[in-house]
Amino acid sequence: MVDFYKIRQQMVENQLIPRGIKDNRVLEVMRTIPRHLFVPANQIQIAYDDMAMPIGEGQTISQPYMVAIMTELLECRPESRALEIGTGSGYQTAILASLVKEVFTIERIATLSERAREVLEALGFKNIHFIVGDGSKGYEEAAPFDRIMVTAAAPKVPDSLCKQLSEGGILIAPVGERHLQQLAKVRKKGEAYITEYSTGCVFVPLIGEQGWKQ
Repeated sequence: MVDFYKIRQQMVENQLIPRGIKDNRVLEVMRTIPRHLFVPANQIQIAYDDMAMPIGEGQTISQPYMVAIMTELLECRPESRALEIGTGSGYQTAILASLVKEVFTIERIATLSERAREVLEALGFKNIHFIVGDGSKGYEEAAPFDRIMVTAAAPKVPDSLCKQLSEGGILIAPVGERHLQQLAKVRKKGEAYITEYSTGCVFVPLIGEQGWKQ
């Protein structure tokens, strides 16, 4: 029997803390959420390894460290309403939903959205809304959002998403070339959007009206 609890603790101690993840709420939720439930059955044994993994449909589940640093940069608050662009496996969704009041998550591939919904509902999450559609346009119906996380790469931060931030809201997105990006952190301050860049990264492309073409 594999002791997934022990492996999760080791993931946090060996992969996250040494790389500078300090937010105790992020570390605790990374210790708690069962990542192995979000990967294909034939990859469960390596679910906590230090790498991204394919989940089908040309999509991936991000490396644990990348999940942690994006979540830390987002500065989640218990009262926040969050928008996630790219549901994927649903693992990042679970992390966000554990840290904020409400999550709206958009996925363009219906089969992935449904699979993630099944796992997340089985885990007892009741604060997640699932939408199938073009995430690059955001979700005006429920805007504004206090926090927006984009888990696919765009040439630049989509204007539509910036406009859906609440005052003081924060957006995290990988931006740059199709095969190499940097994490951008955008904070809305009045009419201005203040952008800072951090670590390099590689994400699958954000396909949509304000992302890459198919």
